[in-house]
Amino acid sequence: MPAPIIQARGLGKRFTRAGKEVEALRSFDLSVAEGEFIAVVGPSGCGKSTFLHMLGGFESITEGELLFDGRPVTGPGPDRGMVFQEFALYPWRTVFGNITWGLEVQGKSRAEQRAIAEKLLAKVGLTQFRDHYPAELSGGMKQRVAIARTLAFDPRILLMDEPFGALDAQNRELMQEELQTLWYEARKTVIFITHDIEEAIYLADRVVVFTARPGRTKADVAIELPRPRAIEVKKSAIYMEYRNRIWDLLRNEVLAARKEFA
Repeated sequence: MPAPIIQARGLGKRFTRAGKEVEALRSFDLSVAEGEFIAVVGPSGCGKSTFLHMLGGFESITEGELLFDGRPVTGPGPDRGMVFQEFALYPWRTVFGNITWGLEVQGKSRAEQRAIAEKLLAKVGLTQFRDHYPAELSGGMKQRVAIARTLAFDPRILLMDEPFGALDAQNRELMQEELQTLWYEARKTVIFITHDIEEAIYLADRVVVFTARPGRTKADVAIELPRPRAIEVKKSAIYMEYRNRIWDLLRNEVLAARKEFA
């Protein structure tokens, strides 16, 4: 078996907030194979976003080991692309300009930038909006631009922190379908943070359930649904069995987190 592209071993994270030490993660372990889509669910404040930011190189490690492609994570890099809940687009740049921003930083020629951007615009269905500015786009369109911008510099893994959390229910459903299609074509490794159990099941190969803080792995559930996944799979009995199983695992952790933050 090839070595995992991501390995967390005994990972811990502590920080100080308002003069008090907070333990976000404790003895967290995770192995991810290249090309896997991993969804992470857990109660608010359980450390799941902290783990993502540690993997992105934006947060330091307190204890344990975090490896990407066999090497310790020591800082951000172009091999890891972040997509956030807030779209973080440059308002003064067009859709096309936002997508090519990373390519400019990489020193790609204008011809290369144009070719990559045009291909991604077609993939995310925004070719006719290439000259629009972010203020002229809907929330779903902005997130498609953000995803295309991240894919443009061809990272090996995508780190997605509740990317659809700010969208309305209809656009969220559509974005789930579109992301599944993009992933199925590109087969990037994805770590996807979400509070939505059904979203996690629809998108992921595995759903990792976090405990209440300090975050640890309570369960790692393999989602054995055929790919590509038609939207109708959400109506199936096995889909609802997964949903109920994961909620049963998660419910007590959510209640424990409520008590802590009460």
